[in-house]
Amino acid sequence: MEFIKIASELAIGYVALLFTTKILGKTQITQITAFDFISALVLGELVGNALYANDIGISHILFTVALWGALIYITEIITQKKKESRAILEGKPALVIANGKILRDKMKENKLDINQLQHLLRSKGAFSIREVEYAILETDGTVSVLKKSLYDQPTRKDHQMPPQSIHLPITLISDGEVIWDNLKECGFSEEWLKGQIEMFGAREYKEVLYAEWQEGNGMHLQTF
Repeated sequence: MEFIKIASELAIGYVALLFTTKILGKTQITQITAFDFISALVLGELVGNALYANDIGISHILFTVALWGALIYITEIITQKKKESRAILEGKPALVIANGKILRDKMKENKLDINQLQHLLRSKGAFSIREVEYAILETDGTVSVLKKSLYDQPTRKDHQMPPQSIHLPITLISDGEVIWDNLKECGFSEEWLKGQIEMFGAREYKEVLYAEWQEGNGMHLQTF
């Protein structure tokens, strides 16, 4: 009997969750904000915990899923009708790179470090910060990238130009700290690195927010 009870509750909970997600729409799965992520987790946990609670029956599961789904649905309606509520309930995009420069204050405000920014940019096909004119951190944690005209379409193939060797940019300094393993991998010395940062007007490593080296393009550096 116990297994039959669990099976029936699981089946009904499955149908209830499926019905609720259909009502709430695809944003619960795709363009997921921090609030959407938490609400989806709670929705699943409500059913999961109810399955193994002896004093909770099918009616409790249905009521809980329906109530939580209704709260999420009401929240979505509010954000659609009241523009001023979107910043509070959904958050708002943040400009983290503007005119090719990293906006450190915006990154700190959104708890984003250089390594995370590089990861997000690479996922958009920008393997070097120097390629990016603007980058916006979206409410779902992804970035939207507008590349500099030099690195944007059209491609070399469009102009029937011969292929060119591609070299990955290597980060040498991040948040004022030298990444010694990368410097060694490039085959450069500390004296060379000091000379490079001095060319950009920095006297010490701690004055450098970000520096990268790419074969054929040289050093790209931004100070604090």
